[in-house]
Amino acid sequence: MKVVVLGAGIIGVSTAWHLLERGHEVTVVDRQSDAAMETSFGNAAQISVSYCEPWANKDAPLKALKWMFRNDAPLLFRPQWPLGEGWQQWRWGLKFLAQCNDAAFERNVQQLVALGAYSHAALKEVVTATGIEYHRLERGIAHYYTDQQSFETAGEAAGLMQKYGVARRVISTAELLEIEPAFRSFSHRIVGGTYTASDESGDARVFTQALAQRCADRGARFLYGHDITQLQTSGGAIEAVVVRPRQPDGDRAPALTLKADEVVTACGSYTAPLLRTVGVDLPIYPGKGYSATFRLLKPELAPYVSTIDDEVKCAMSRLGNELRVAGTIEVGGYDLSLDTPVAQARCRMLAERIEQVLPGVCDTRLEPDGGNPRFWTGLRPATPTNIPYIGKTKVRGLWVNAGHGTLGWTHGAGSGKAMAELISGEVPAMDFGFYGFSGKAAARPPRRVVTA
Repeated sequence: MKVVVLGAGIIGVSTAWHLLERGHEVTVVDRQSDAAMETSFGNAAQISVSYCEPWANKDAPLKALKWMFRNDAPLLFRPQWPLGEGWQQWRWGLKFLAQCNDAAFERNVQQLVALGAYSHAALKEVVTATGIEYHRLERGIAHYYTDQQSFETAGEAAGLMQKYGVARRVISTAELLEIEPAFRSFSHRIVGGTYTASDESGDARVFTQALAQRCADRGARFLYGHDITQLQTSGGAIEAVVVRPRQPDGDRAPALTLKADEVVTACGSYTAPLLRTVGVDLPIYPGKGYSATFRLLKPELAPYVSTIDDEVKCAMSRLGNELRVAGTIEVGGYDLSLDTPVAQARCRMLAERIEQVLPGVCDTRLEPDGGNPRFWTGLRPATPTNIPYIGKTKVRGLWVNAGHGTLGWTHGAGSGKAMAELISGEVPAMDFGFYGFSGKAAARPPRRVVTA
């Protein structure tokens, strides 16, 4: 079948790869000049199957209220006017509040762990098949606490993960330092932690761009630098996608109509407004995340184990001779600026925190030319449950693979594989609620082939 994939992030490119594996003809469209130039560009680099707790929990409402007046808060909700796109934020917020209870939390964790385990296996399969190198470290993920009261909840969280097959265990400060000695200078602040040996880390952008090249080598067509202008439907089914190339001089080039049997929307936070143009309304809303990439001044003292700092809710991962530090979520629309007071405070917090935890290890000087550290922000496509939408929409032939929040890298390979399986009439081997399917996904005959 002819399949058009909209979006060349980790989700879209993984989908393209697995579609090619099943013999489909694939075209990928993205407005950027290369793959993984938006949400997949500068994330925390963690494959965190064991650290996938949803944002919505019983403590979240009070914390969000308390943090509303802190520019550097881990989760910052910035209310928009409840008109136009602002209404989507309020709707999302109400649905989020409905998930802030223990029963919903455990139900959502079960789904996220199932997808994470499936995806981790799929990632390993792709790496074995392709040999892609992307600063991969299979050292596990650690999580340290600096507050005793918070640490006392770690056992409950680890127990829930263990219930669903994740070997996450509570460890003492001494055990943490045996696993990762780089935190010795900060150990007087650490009261304990957790650790999962099976998790890993690596550069999502490097991996995605390499996988995109391998897709192209196998015959996939990539239309970079193209805006999606219209989803064309007829009789309740998708017929084509209209795209238009971007021109450096501002001139508008002729539109290009891509006819397809199936269309997959994998545009991250922009998936929801695109789908609303054809009557598919999903509660996917952007969460603005931040990261900083620091040069290592003392590589021998830098951590190899990817680690989460519970106090400020940031993650750090080593990528060769650099350290990626990422965290905080700002729910406030589609703004991607880094020069606002809020953005500057959040970036400054990352630099100051890493200097506290790993003094002198990274070059944390805030250079006026922006050369170091490299600050970045991206929009995390969040759902109220943190569970992504993977499946078919009510428009025949139109599929969705979006809403992965902060877990796009963790769930990317498996989401792409499951999407390709569903389109091919197969049933993904995991206990997950696919969108548009009741119960487990059922096999179906392929649609009529549409010729261009």
